[in-house]
Order: sequence, then structure tokens, then C-alpha cells
Amino acid sequence: MAARDPYEVLGLKPGASDKDIRGAYRKLAKKHHPDLNPGNKSAEERFKELSGANDLLSDPDRRARYDRGEIDASGQERPQRPSWQGHAEGPQGTRYRPGGAGNGATVDEQDIGDIFAELFRRGEGSAQPNMRMRGGDLQYTLAVDFLDAINGATQRLTLPQGKHLDVRVPPGIEDGQVMRLKGQGQPGLNGGPTGDALIEIHVTPHPFFRRDGRDIRFEVPVTLAEAVLGGKITVPTPSGNLSVTIPHHSDTGAQLRLRGKGVPAHAGQPAGDAYVTLKVVIGAVDDKLEGFLRDRAPDPAGNPRRGMTGDA
Repeated sequence: MAARDPYEVLGLKPGASDKDIRGAYRKLAKKHHPDLNPGNKSAEERFKELSGANDLLSDPDRRARYDRGEIDASGQERPQRPSWQGHAEGPQGTRYRPGGAGNGATVDEQDIGDIFAELFRRGEGSAQPNMRMRGGDLQYTLAVDFLDAINGATQRLTLPQGKHLDVRVPPGIEDGQVMRLKGQGQPGLNGGPTGDALIEIHVTPHPFFRRDGRDIRFEVPVTLAEAVLGGKITVPTPSGNLSVTIPHHSDTGAQLRLRGKGVPAHAGQPAGDAYVTLKVVIGAVDDKLEGFLRDRAPDPAGNPRRGMTGDA
């Protein structure tokens, strides 16, 4: 079956911006990802189709050639051209193996033989006998710990046939972002260039840190005494523990800003900040505290529900 128009696959029109292409691919790839649809062959095929469309349209040179009609939707040269140079694309030749870190696409020798045989068959009558073909791209997924995604790390990815690839995860990488590793895909034919490895990053959630762009937000519990009297406490940050000062008379919802303690600076981008939101936790109440509160005259101005119930 001939490959569909990549713009149609991604729900876009010709002339769509690079940003539109990235956004459409990320949205649809997450919906149809095999890890989220285990055993669903339709979703698996749809994911491969989306990856193929994105691979073609995200490459400026290949997209321009497709728009000019020089190559078809599968990346192959149009048959009527006298000098034919095709592309064996990963989505048509890879078999996806679901999983997290260390799992990815696998292609056995039979798959590669079938791809080349099909490409030769399609090129009969117009192809040169020793045509060069680019190797197919391979799709992988890599689960990355939240802190590793913030600070950067090196993780090992298991490739087909038991080979390994050490992947340098840059600081600040985001969930759903796709890394392209040049020359780590299928080998080319007759001296053609090797394909690439496309690695989609899945960032695992953190128990209390939450990312907001380049900033990090999290909530820290404080005791009643710490909130009323103020003082120093130790809080976590993505780069390690830090001593901070709680202002006296603080309340739940009060926020502290820790400059430069968010996503670290890299690639010309400044470091983000960490925002600590205080949450007052009463904890165990002894008889003295209970007696003090019972005997203390209530302050009408201190009603925390004013404006909600109409009370003065």
C-alpha cells in the first residue's frame, strides 16, 4: 500500500510551519504510542505512519523535495526520474517492541531484505543497477528520570542484536521530545548513508517536584511554630538540599523564590528558578496549645472565610 500524504497523516495542510508539524506529531504520537495501547495493532501501525510522516516533514531538504514532487510520501524518488535514489524509511521497515528504557525498534535481516527487494522491484525499468540508498531510521523510546531530565545524564540504550548505545541526555530535555542520533540507524545500500536513530524521551514524574517551563515548583510542609516564629529549614532542590529562611508569621500558600535552582543554564539559556510553596501542618497538639487556643479571645478580623460566606 502506498504511503499516505504526510500532511494528511498529521492533519496539516501544505505550508504548515515547523512548529505546527512538531506540535501535531507530539499530540498524535502520544495518543497512539504502543506503550499506551498494548496489543493494539492499529495503534502500532498508526504510530509508525505518524513517525514516517514526521521524519519526512521535519527534514527541510526532504520536505522541499517532496513539495516539488521529486520524491513520494515514502521518501522514494519518482520513477520517471533518470537518476533514482530512494530512501528506506524506518516506519515502513521497523517492528516496534513496546517498553521503557532500553527497549526500542528492532529490524532483523529478513525485514531489511524485504525492504531492499521491494525498493528494487519498484525501481525496475528506471533505476540504475548500482543505486545508492539511504538506510532506514529506527524508532526508540527512552524513559528518563525526572532529575536526570533536569540536570542531564548519560543513559544506555539497548539496540538490536544486543548492541548498546550510550545516549547523552542534555539538561532540560522535555517529555515527548525526540532526539536524533545521526548514523545510528540501518546501514545504507551500495555506499548510501546510514539512517538515524530517533529517540522519543519519556520523563517519569517526580513525587513532589513539578516542572513549569524552566522553573521548578514544589510544596514544603512547615510546623505551626516554624510558620509563626520563622527560622531556617532545609528544603530539597533538583541540585541538592538547600537551607532557606522562613519569614515569621508565614501562612499556607506563602511562596519562596530560589534563584537559579530550577533547570540549569545550558545552550545559551539562563537557569530557571525554584518556587517553594509553604504548607502549614499542625501536627500533634498538646494540652497547653489546646488550652491556649480555647482561652484566647477570637479575633473577628482573622476569619479566614470572610468573603465566602458573607460574614462580616
